[in-house]
Parts: sequence; structure tokens; C-alpha cells
Amino acid sequence: MDSFHDRSIPVRRALVLHPDMVGREEGARAPESCLQEAVGLAAAIDLVVAHAEVVRLGKPRPATLFGTGKVDAFTPIIEHHEIEVVIVDGPVSPVQQRNLERAWKAKVIDRTGLILEIFGERARTREGRLQVELAHLSYQRTRLVRSWTHLERQRGGLGFIGGPGESQLEIDRRLIDERITKIRKLLTAVVRTRELHRAKRRRVPYPIVALVGYTNAGKSTLFNRLTQANVFAEDLLFATLDPTMRALKLPSGRRIILSDTVGFVSNLPTQLVAAFRATLEEVLEADLIVHVRDIADVESAAQAADVETVLGQLGVNEESLTSMIEVLNKIDLLPDDEREALGGRTGRDDNRVAVSALDGSGVDALLETLDGRLSSEHQVVDLAIGSADGALIAWIYRNGSVLERRDDDGTIHLKVAFDPVDLARFEKRRADAGLVPA
Repeated sequence: MDSFHDRSIPVRRALVLHPDMVGREEGARAPESCLQEAVGLAAAIDLVVAHAEVVRLGKPRPATLFGTGKVDAFTPIIEHHEIEVVIVDGPVSPVQQRNLERAWKAKVIDRTGLILEIFGERARTREGRLQVELAHLSYQRTRLVRSWTHLERQRGGLGFIGGPGESQLEIDRRLIDERITKIRKLLTAVVRTRELHRAKRRRVPYPIVALVGYTNAGKSTLFNRLTQANVFAEDLLFATLDPTMRALKLPSGRRIILSDTVGFVSNLPTQLVAAFRATLEEVLEADLIVHVRDIADVESAAQAADVETVLGQLGVNEESLTSMIEVLNKIDLLPDDEREALGGRTGRDDNRVAVSALDGSGVDALLETLDGRLSSEHQVVDLAIGSADGALIAWIYRNGSVLERRDDDGTIHLKVAFDPVDLARFEKRRADAGLVPA
């Protein structure tokens, strides 16, 4: 897999290697698919992949991961393409990293380092940057952090790929620990702030629907389609890192809050799962989870399994997992017969909807499915309340979902959806307030 480019334009050339372990687990992803994803990750930070290859690996060598023959075979490739960064799509120990760098005279980073680099470049909010820095420090704490004078920094990043003139010093673990402690305190404050925001939303109250899915499954495109928002959405892995929330009106008039979250990926670094917990708590708090899948990807099923694994690591309970709505996205990329097998361009059942976020096919069916699911346990009542009864009106807004409101000569007419518990509480108040149905 080679790519060609104009040598007059400054570029950062990369070699991507996917170690294919002999005797890998049955049902594991095809190595070629893994390699393609790794190439996509490299492209996400503007690296030009000059060469990419699957490397069969019988037994990892403690010193260099690959055997001597393989290491020597890639040396002329690295020299010919003037490669600056070698990406190994798997774990690489500090010793292996050092020895490979000496042999190839190029920077070597593993899958975890690459993902952290992407996150470092893409995070935009202060919270996101803190979370990335925490993950970066946790990862680097067990490694010697060296700077690299042969690569030029052209972007944000975290420093896995260093800039010229940097002195080569080993970061003192005590200083790292102090910084980690400080970041965790700052993130604790972030969690408190998010909890205050969630408390305010509960008083509205609008149900929260969280979009989750594998990276590049089309979550942000779907989010923009549903909410007319302008969230960054491109055909890139990890295009969205910082969570975005918008209000959305369903066909019944019910309002919900839709949350667009960071995409997941196979073998997501444990440092990131822990560091991004504050952000991903929005998923834990959601009333309904919508799992967006790229149904046109040959690895769609494996990606779905990876997403569910990460959700389980985050603490999402079994009930929420089984009640998830699956959105089979990108049906516009499927042949007609495969679309028909999914039930048509707008086909749906209780837990599955086929859509194209790009052209809007099936989106109306998705909205109806969301509406039906969120309303399944709610009862809608019509009320007429005197406008002077502000306390009762405020209680209704806090504990029910107001679908319609009409003010008429001192009387407020409301159409309200209550869940069973709040409806029972309301009935007790009805008699005391002398309230009658509209």
C-alpha cells in the first residue's frame, strides 16, 4: 500500500506496520482491516503513509518485537521513502521502542501513543485538554520521555513527535505525579460542574439521548442532521472528541437533549477510558443510548462488539445495553439488495433503524422510534391551570414533559407527559389544587 505526493510540499512520512500474531483468537478481525484502520489513524494527524504492511509475527521478540530479518528488511524502505515515523499497530514496550528507533533512525510509536497523539491534537475544550494530558502522563510515566530533534512540530499534539532544539531529558516521575494530582483535582471540579448542569436539566426535565458508536461511524453527521447543528464532522477517525449537546423536538412535540460523544475504537487505551470518564458520564446518565453503526463497513459487527465492551468498562448497566437503539448508518453506500435485507431505506423495528445521515433517508423513522421508546412508559394528560398557580406550574415543568402550552384568559392549557411515579404524585396534588382535566 503506497501513496505518492508532491515532494515540494513539506510532509511527514510514516510507515505503518500491523503485527499479525500467529494463533490469534478465532473471530478476530482480519489483519488487512486492522491495517487499514491504523492507516486511517495516521491520516487523522496528517501523516502521509508512504508504506503500510501486515507483518506476520510468530513470537514477539523481547528486544525488538520483530525478528532481526524483519527489522533489517524495513531499513531500506524507511531510507528510500525518507520515513520519519514508524507506527506499530499494537503494544510496544519501552525497550522495544528504543531498540527499533536505534535500528531504523526514526521515531517509533505504538497504537496507544498514536491514539493519544490524535486526542492531543483534536481536544478543543479545557476539559478535553486536561483529560488528554492526564492520559498522556499516565502513559508516559512508565517510559523514558525523550525528545526528537529530527522531526519538526507543525501542530498541537502531545509531544510524541517532538520539535527541533528540544533537550533530551528524562521527565522526573515526581514532577509527573505532581501534575497528575493537579489535573485530577481540576477534573474533579469539572465533574462537579457537570453534575450541576445535569441537575438543572433534570429540573426541566428533558430526557437525554446519547449517541455512541465506533469512530467514524457517522455520529456527528447524524447529530447535525437531527439538530441542524454545525458540529465538526468529516471522514476522519476521532473527528469528535469534546461532547456536544443540543435540544431536539420529536414528532409528538416532546423535547429531548441529544448528546454527541467521542467515538470508540478497538483496543482503546485504558488510560483514555479512565481519563475520559468525566466526559463519558453523559452516557451513564442518559435515558436512552443510541448506538450508531457504519453498516457499510465489513467490520461493522466487530466494531459493535468493541463499542459494547467499552460501554461495559464505563459501567453502563446490562439493562441500558439491551435497550439500546441501533442505528444502521450509511445505507446509501449499500447495494439495493442489501438495503432491502435491512428492511428498506426507512425500515425499522423496536431496536433497529436503517438510515443515511448523509442524505436523510430513514431519519424520520428514527425520530418516530425515539419518540415511541421515550413515550412508551409515559401517559399524556391535558390540564387547565390558573395562571396564578405558579408553584403547581413550576412543579409540572420540573417533573413532567410539557408537550404543548396555550395561554387563554388567565388559564394555562398544558399537554403533559408523566412517567407512572410522577403521574401518581401529580394526582395527589390535583385534588388539593382543585385541578380538573382540560
